[in-house]
Amino acid sequence: MTVQTAHPQGAIFIDRYYLGAKRFLDLLFILLIMLPLSIIILIIAILIKLDSKGPVFFRQRRIGLNGVEFNMFKFRSMYVNCDDSTHREAIKQHINGEVLNNGTASHNRYKLDDDPRITRVGRIIRKTSLDEIPQFWNVLRGEMTLVGPRPPLPYEVELYSSRDQLRLCGKPGLTGVWQVYGRSQVPFQSMVEMDIQYLQQQSLWQDIKLIFLTIPVMISGRNATILPYAVDHARYVEAVNAFYLRE
Repeated sequence: MTVQTAHPQGAIFIDRYYLGAKRFLDLLFILLIMLPLSIIILIIAILIKLDSKGPVFFRQRRIGLNGVEFNMFKFRSMYVNCDDSTHREAIKQHINGEVLNNGTASHNRYKLDDDPRITRVGRIIRKTSLDEIPQFWNVLRGEMTLVGPRPPLPYEVELYSSRDQLRLCGKPGLTGVWQVYGRSQVPFQSMVEMDIQYLQQQSLWQDIKLIFLTIPVMISGRNATILPYAVDHARYVEAVNAFYLRE
C-alpha cells in the first residue's frame, strides 16, 4: 500500500551518488558489527521470553520512502494484544504541539510515560533504543537506512500537512538528527524541520557523525547536547543549524 503524498512546497531530490555511498555505508557497518550484534540479539531474546508471554519480535506497518508502507521489525516491548487507542490520541496531541506529560518531572515531554502496555524488559530496551536492533534487517532489505527520518505510522501520516510529508522524500533511518538531539524532548514541528534540513544536506560525513553520536545516547538513555533548546522551536532550529555548520 502507498500513502498518497503531495509536495506543493517542493519535493526533496536525493543525489544518486550520495544514495550509493549511503548504501555502501549501511552494508559495511552491518558487516562490521554482525558478530557482537548477534550476541546482543540472543541475550535480549532470552530476557523477553522470560519476562512475558508472546513472540520475541514485533512487526508493525510503517511508512517509508515516498509514502510506501513496509513491515518494520522491533523487539517486542509490550504485552500482546494491546489497545492502541491511547497511542493514537497521543500522536494527535504530539502533531498539534501539545505536551503529553505536562505538569510532571518527566524528561519525555512528547512521549507517553508510564505506559501500562510496556513490559519490564520493554522499559529497559526502549529507553536504550535496543528494541530497534531488528531494524538492521530492514536496512539489509533496503527499506530503511542507518541514518534518516524516523519511520512514521500510517495513522500518523494521515494527519500530515504537505510540509510534513517532505519527511517521506528519503528513506527512514535507524538513527538521525531527531533521534540523537531531539527524541521525546521536542515538538513535532521541530522534528519535521530537522528531518527536512537533514534530507537537504545530503552529507555522508554528517551520517557518520550521527552514527557515532548515537552510541552515547543509547548508553545514557538521554539525548545529546541540544536539550536546552527543546521547548523553544525557534531556538531549537537555530541549534540544529549550528550542528550542520560544524562540518
